[in-house]
Amino acid sequence: MTFSRLVRYFGENQCILKGRAVHARITTSGFHLDVYTNNHLVSMYLKFNLFDDAWNLFDRMTERNMVSYTTLISGFSHMGLSEEALLGLRLMVFDGFDPNQFTYAAAISACTSLGAVKIGKEIHGRIYRMEEELGYVVNNCLINFYGKCGLLKSARSVFDKILEPNIISWTSMFTVYCQSGEDMKGLKLFAESRKVGIEVNEFSCASAFGAYASLENLKGGIQLHSLVFRCGVGLDQFVITSLIKFYTRCGELDSARQVFLEIDNPNLSAYNALIGGCIQLGNPREAIELFYKLHSLGLKPNDRTFSSLFGAIVDMVEIEVGKQTQSLILKFGFMSCTFVGNAILDFYSNFGLLEESMRCFEEIDRPDTVSWNTLMTGRIKTGHHTEAIGYLENMLIEGFEPNNCTYSIILNISGDLPSIQWGKQTHCRILKPGFNSDVVIGSALIDMYSKCGRLNDARKVFDCLISKNLVTWNTIIIGYAQHGFGKEALEIYNFMQQEGIKPNDITFIGVLSACGHMGLLEEGLSYFHSMFRDHGISPRMDHLGCLVSLLSRKGQTERAYEFIRCFNEQVDKVVWRCLLSGCKTNKDFSLGKYAAEKILSIDPDDTSAHVMLSNIFAEAKMWEETAQVRKIMKEKALKKDCGICT
Repeated sequence: MTFSRLVRYFGENQCILKGRAVHARITTSGFHLDVYTNNHLVSMYLKFNLFDDAWNLFDRMTERNMVSYTTLISGFSHMGLSEEALLGLRLMVFDGFDPNQFTYAAAISACTSLGAVKIGKEIHGRIYRMEEELGYVVNNCLINFYGKCGLLKSARSVFDKILEPNIISWTSMFTVYCQSGEDMKGLKLFAESRKVGIEVNEFSCASAFGAYASLENLKGGIQLHSLVFRCGVGLDQFVITSLIKFYTRCGELDSARQVFLEIDNPNLSAYNALIGGCIQLGNPREAIELFYKLHSLGLKPNDRTFSSLFGAIVDMVEIEVGKQTQSLILKFGFMSCTFVGNAILDFYSNFGLLEESMRCFEEIDRPDTVSWNTLMTGRIKTGHHTEAIGYLENMLIEGFEPNNCTYSIILNISGDLPSIQWGKQTHCRILKPGFNSDVVIGSALIDMYSKCGRLNDARKVFDCLISKNLVTWNTIIIGYAQHGFGKEALEIYNFMQQEGIKPNDITFIGVLSACGHMGLLEEGLSYFHSMFRDHGISPRMDHLGCLVSLLSRKGQTERAYEFIRCFNEQVDKVVWRCLLSGCKTNKDFSLGKYAAEKILSIDPDDTSAHVMLSNIFAEAKMWEETAQVRKIMKEKALKKDCGICT
């Protein structure tokens, strides 16, 4: 057996030690290696990701041919060493060798990884000048390159020039559309491919399920589900995972669970998809149980598993489970992983465990913008705005570019302080990169201007937003309601209904608050009943508080008490205080006394409740009771807070 065949054999059979031994033996024997043997050695080293060995050998080669360069460029591109691959292409052309189809394909893939649009276009131009006809391999790489770089027209132009696109060409173009958010165009192309006789494969099916999921087109996805089983790709794990994601995205957890149960041996991706779906659809307990199951079966969790799991732990408010999971992450060696570290950081920040979140941040090897954003968000939630500003300054000093979430955080700080000047400066900064059209940024701007009392500016931002989501509508409604502009808040709610936007529980807090400011009792009651009758939203404590306040202000304290009495949860002191305030105004001393006693049973040291109870007794000329309350206040050293009107 020749040396070249021997090296090739060891490379194909994963025998790197024997391959190295042969190379060493050849070198020490003084035998001159021909170009073919050297090419096989370079290929062997690249297969084992031994970049330095491959490059050093290539550099020492006295004779090279087109295969030498193509092997090196393809290997580098496959290893993710895109810049090195393009360097190899430049050396190849400089040395007078013409690249072939495989060389170009590897170079274009390298441009795709780097997002190097200019270089990719130059390579495309060279191919057209030098080649009479483009092969499928190059064409498919070009479609993928242009699509990944956001140049969909160029990708489609390449596709349309292929006389007879093969299954990879159709799948590449279809996938490019879906990955770029052009789901309708993608599905239309998928239907065209079926008409011309292109068979479905696991990749096209996965992309199609992703498109149907994004569009929340349950009917279309179900039809595709039937098709994939008829075509024999229904049991592919890649398709199964996409199918589970599709059903959970459409809110069909039972169907997703059924797909999962039909698999004999679900892989980790299937578990991850179902865990993510359970969290998304409000079943964190099931998500945690699935994690325990996959762990007991010996499947090794990955970074995506752990990051999803922490979402369930936050929803379940399971601090101890979170700490135990972190220990498991340390065991598996994922703690330094940015993706996982950010999930743990978010977990600690949500529970206000600031020291733990800081330690977690310091353990992340390569913190990114998301890491900084999460760290700042935790400080804002706990009222540590100065610390959040300090982290923002550090983030900018270290060269991290703010993203839309960063700007939302800055706007939250501006609104909470409040600092209109800082908010306006941030607004100007947002305009430059074009973030002002982003719905998340737009909602944050509306919130900031509302908190700073600039309702006209908030409305201007709202009116200029091309795309509005539920958060945007809720923010402007609550902004108007909190500042006493009830009429404007209700007008916005009516516009929202006309646009077909379905309200949620937050929407009705703003609507009921607006009715309270305007004294619209009947309208408020109508909205309250519509909330659960027409929209299926169960009243929360905040809704009850708004309604009790509205009824009490209109003198209907007994009716307000009936709503409290019929509420299916333990009522908090805020609701009782709303009733107490109304009782004092309307001189309903008996019910007022009861409301004050309820507050004190929840919080015996509530100063304002003692003061209001004392005032009620005094107005009723119940002097002994008045003196008794004031004596209790004196003994407890309770003092009325300055600026609080009771």
